[in-house]
Amino acid sequence: MTEARTVADIMTRRVIFLREEDNLSRIVEGMEHFGLRHLPVLDDDKLVGMVTHRDMLRILSAARRREESTFVASIMTRDPIAVGPNTTIADAARILLKARFGCLPVVDENRNVIGIVTEHDFLKVLAGEE
Repeated sequence: MTEARTVADIMTRRVIFLREEDNLSRIVEGMEHFGLRHLPVLDDDKLVGMVTHRDMLRILSAARRREESTFVASIMTRDPIAVGPNTTIADAARILLKARFGCLPVVDENRNVIGIVTEHDFLKVLAGEE
């Protein structure tokens, strides 16, 4: 019997992140420049939140706010669900499906972000490209 593949096998290890004090223009810049839809928020290298493309659409459609005066801390999802690198791909997929998330941050035992696994990563596995 072969060992089950884990999140560490498919996660993206180079993670672009935000800080709570970053403003909305930084989020827009990061998402557009890097083509990202999910950005972890770190405080002292520890995961404290997530900002997603969906969050951005919600905040921008709810009110016309000035990008410079709207900060990550006011729109992020606090204490997001995260997985460890040894979480199986199947377990991570179940979490995504149940919670209707598009990604999961991957953290070590101290909640330091070491990667991120997205819907795209799972599709690559299914397509045999991973």
